[in-house]
Amino acid sequence: MPESHAPTLAVIGGGQLARMMAQPAIALGLPLRLLAEAEGVSAAQVVVDQLVGDYRDLPTLRRVTEGCPVVTFDHEHVPTEHLHALEADGVAVRPGPDALVHAQDKAVMRRRLAELDVPCPRNAVVADVDEVVAFGFPCVLKTTRGGYDGKGVWVVREAADCAEPFSAAEAAGVQVLAEELVDFRRELSALVARSPSGQAAAYPVVASTQLDGICHEVVAPAPDLSEELAGHAQEIALRLAGELGVTGILAVELFETTDGRILVNELAMRPHNTGHWTQDGAVTSQFENHLRAVMDLPLGSPAPRERWTVMVNILGGPDPEVGRLYDGYPHALARDPRLRVHLYGKQMRPGRKVGHVNAYGDDLEDCLERARHAAAWFRGDLGNESE
Repeated sequence: MPESHAPTLAVIGGGQLARMMAQPAIALGLPLRLLAEAEGVSAAQVVVDQLVGDYRDLPTLRRVTEGCPVVTFDHEHVPTEHLHALEADGVAVRPGPDALVHAQDKAVMRRRLAELDVPCPRNAVVADVDEVVAFGFPCVLKTTRGGYDGKGVWVVREAADCAEPFSAAEAAGVQVLAEELVDFRRELSALVARSPSGQAAAYPVVASTQLDGICHEVVAPAPDLSEELAGHAQEIALRLAGELGVTGILAVELFETTDGRILVNELAMRPHNTGHWTQDGAVTSQFENHLRAVMDLPLGSPAPRERWTVMVNILGGPDPEVGRLYDGYPHALARDPRLRVHLYGKQMRPGRKVGHVNAYGDDLEDCLERARHAAAWFRGDLGNESE
């Protein structure tokens, strides 16, 4: 391999987020070294310098970070104590363990947000069903660690509904968090980038919709969002990035309530599904700004390139043989030459994120129709065809 004068950045996790970091890393001349969980996973298909191993194993983490001044992440599941050990070894962990724990542990996150007086749903850690009854039905129960894309989250309406959440928490050795079932109009996301030197950049606040607990569509910027509420959401995200000491991308998922408030739902400290629109709709994508931030380079502009950008995820359909992804290109690209398609190199299976499409322009309804049509075509929902 030719020697690079740039430092090598270690990336833990071989999913699509690490894969999508590779393209801006190439443009920046920044070598990546990947810790992949298995041969041939999404990022391992595009990052040459790679090691296959378990992110829960400290010697493996030390091997992949050897000679790398900085390490960052595709996911938030690396044990906190291992991250402290890497810091003690002299590796710059970005985001650091003291920040990342707020995205790893929902109970820790809720306590800290309460200390900072950040608006959140009413919540409490509950030890048993009696404490859930005292908290009040209906409510949402979450495992404090390990949940994502709707996993580890249950809406419960009576005591009988609580058995599965407590059983899952006991099996995982984690706690259960109860939260009020918020009456919300829609879900929003405020995405910011922050560097170790304290420079920060805020992307436009977006609206997202979920399908079976998985992010389905994102509209940037959020339609019909007042400047006041958008500014409030960005202020919360920027403040949290600073108070928690986040380095890289911070995504703050929010509820916009029916009575006009915003409440913080979740935090993610890595590139986020609600920021995928930035690849084609912003001057600097979230993936490039994440790399710039963790390497303490000046951040790029988060300004939108177009009036509207719509991102729709391509989810695996019920029949893996229908809608083979590459076979979707001739129709989708001929129908919409301005469409941007991002595929993750994953096997199709029901409900799995295997790619996304971005459509942009001046007309929101046109962007929605184009993105939805393309995603349905790739998925194999041929009945949605409407020339």
